[in-house]
Amino acid sequence: MARQEQVLLLEPQHELKFRGPFTDVVTTTLKLANPTDRNVCFKVKTTAPRRYCVRPNSGVIDAGTSINVSVMLQPFDYDPNEKSKHKFMVQSLLAPPEMTDMEGVWKEAKPEELMDSKLRCVFELPAENEKTHDMDTNKVLSSSLLKSESSTLSMKSMGSPLDDGEVKKIMEECKRLQMEVQRLREENRQIREEDGLRMRKNTAMSSQHSSPSSTSGVVMKEEGPSTRMLALVVLFFVIGVIIGKLVL
Repeated sequence: MARQEQVLLLEPQHELKFRGPFTDVVTTTLKLANPTDRNVCFKVKTTAPRRYCVRPNSGVIDAGTSINVSVMLQPFDYDPNEKSKHKFMVQSLLAPPEMTDMEGVWKEAKPEELMDSKLRCVFELPAENEKTHDMDTNKVLSSSLLKSESSTLSMKSMGSPLDDGEVKKIMEECKRLQMEVQRLREENRQIREEDGLRMRKNTAMSSQHSSPSSTSGVVMKEEGPSTRMLALVVLFFVIGVIIGKLVL
């Protein structure tokens, strides 16, 4: 006895197309529609089960509804000279009323109750001109992004001296350094006055006692103003650098 004609509507009907490159998982969708007034059990089988992952690969489609089956081709080394011999088969069976055990229904089904549809797998690679176009597009996009980033950076670098927040910080730093310089000047002036008094006292004492130890004390005291002068020079240099940034 001949098998029944497939009641499910398949989309696509004859071919499952997979578009490369096949260095990653490639997924295509198979739609199964049940136009009848009865529930239909289905199974999706393949001649290469290790190459494909099918979700769902079996189940029940309610009357008047449809389901999408994802067929995922696993990555592999594609050979364009090798013709694909992979095939899929969608097997279906009208579900009995009040079905509780779907696997039991499949086991007890008679051959004439089973319906099936076969699909072949087709592998497609992008044409060479499409590859070239994609590469050119990627180059254009990359160069555009680089130009955009460089122009953004240049705008930022040009606009940074005009940033109110940064100018305010630099001005505050300038004021702080100026106050520090003023304080050091005042301190240096006081030290000079004190050193002048000490030198006069030491000169008077040295003329009376001619002690070499007092002379060495004078020399050691004179090192203080030199250190202060060095600090003043460094501070003036820092202020010059900051003002130079403001001008640029």
